[in-house]
Amino acid sequence: MTTASIPADPAAQRLAAVRDAMRRAARLTDRSADDIRLIAVSKTHDADAIRPLIAAGQRVFGENRVQESQQKWPALREAQEDIELHLVGQLQSNKAAEAVALFDVIHGLDRPSLLTALARAMDGEGRRVPCFIQVNIGAEEQKGGCPIADTPALIAAARDADIPILGLMCVPPADVEPAPFFALLAKMAREEGLERLSMGMSGDYETAIMLGATDIRVGTALFGERPAPARPVPGSGRGMIRNSGG
Repeated sequence: MTTASIPADPAAQRLAAVRDAMRRAARLTDRSADDIRLIAVSKTHDADAIRPLIAAGQRVFGENRVQESQQKWPALREAQEDIELHLVGQLQSNKAAEAVALFDVIHGLDRPSLLTALARAMDGEGRRVPCFIQVNIGAEEQKGGCPIADTPALIAAARDADIPILGLMCVPPADVEPAPFFALLAKMAREEGLERLSMGMSGDYETAIMLGATDIRVGTALFGERPAPARPVPGSGRGMIRNSGG
């Protein structure tokens, strides 16, 4: 890349660097980076941090929380109508209707009770929001996601409820090599006839791409370090959910 071709804006520079890395990883497995969706995970970042990425051409964004998204995105989407918004965090069943009204894709369908709530919300809203089934790929007790053994039944139930299932999503265990978990998720998707894989974050998205990721959830590499989160309210459970994109 020549000096003249390097974007001047820091957000545009970070976006260009991530897209370059995506192209390199895709080439190693004879894939096109055009077939990989980059989801810019903007959780905890305000509208002023998001606008420069929109100006640089990024159109797909991810958020972890419904309430935070309701505060930020209506105005941003009014200014830029072709934004695609993904919910990449865990979803409480009592927020299903709000999520269906706001998001274009939901990545955290992981249990029958949420499936029921989403189906009811989609019926009420008159729109079918595509979903990923989130798999607890590392069998971690503290993490959300459908147990591996229960995933085929959840996929079948979602199809029966007329919920569009795009593919599988996972967050591998921290501080271990993610490749075996990505490979397992890809194998599960093939067995279920699912084409899309939501896997890979800032620290491992290149590995995920080489193992078949179609959707990567990148936050820190695009936005820089996140603002320190507010301290959780005792007993609220807030602040206790592990990142699903970063």
